[in-house]
Amino acid sequence: MGKPKIAFFDFAGCEGCQIEFTNLGPEVILGLLEHVDIVEFREAMTEKTTERIDIALVEGSFTMEKDRERLQSIRKRSRIVIAYGACACTGGINALRNHMDDYHECVYGPDARMPHLQSGPALPISSVIKVDYYAHGCPASKDELVRILSSLLHNDTPFIPSYPVCVECKRTETVCRFDEGDYCMGMVARAGCGAPCPALGIPCEACRGFVDEPNLRSLETVLMERAGFSQDRAIGKSRMFTANLRS
Repeated sequence: MGKPKIAFFDFAGCEGCQIEFTNLGPEVILGLLEHVDIVEFREAMTEKTTERIDIALVEGSFTMEKDRERLQSIRKRSRIVIAYGACACTGGINALRNHMDDYHECVYGPDARMPHLQSGPALPISSVIKVDYYAHGCPASKDELVRILSSLLHNDTPFIPSYPVCVECKRTETVCRFDEGDYCMGMVARAGCGAPCPALGIPCEACRGFVDEPNLRSLETVLMERAGFSQDRAIGKSRMFTANLRS
């Protein structure tokens, strides 16, 4: 029996998640290649495949109707599909434009009506195809991806947490950003990253999306009462990586 085949695919995004995978370094990647065959990966190889795939990692959001057929083709020939990174999981930063009426003109100016720029709302790939697992983050954590792949290769179900980043800050005894006169969205942000940003004095921006059933009303209240945000700023701040999850 041959090694499982893994392929990376990209849609509307910066491809930073694929770059982050290459940051695993040669030793880890070569070790991984002892167990899998990477058959398509635009950032590192020119080869492409139309054959059956065991694990497809799809990066980027769905923004153009012409991409629907390609996504469906990937799903049809893949045993497992992983939404890879914030854009694929939730629409990511791209989805901020879904709350704007004139983003084409704002971004592209007089070239806004060129045919190749005519795209629709930025949506997660789950709006088009069934997704089996999610590798959250912007960029997706390379270490978490290795853990997900390792679980799948061992026929285990990957653990993808839905508790808040505050839990990880407590574990590492990181001082709360609010206690430092700052703001943070860790109380509703999905953990799994190890909370490196608050540990470095940087507020959590919820790049991994929200926990299941987040209390967004309370988040807005805390941002207004503890950080001095206006209601508009509190709502806007909580949309940065989760615009499709906010009205």
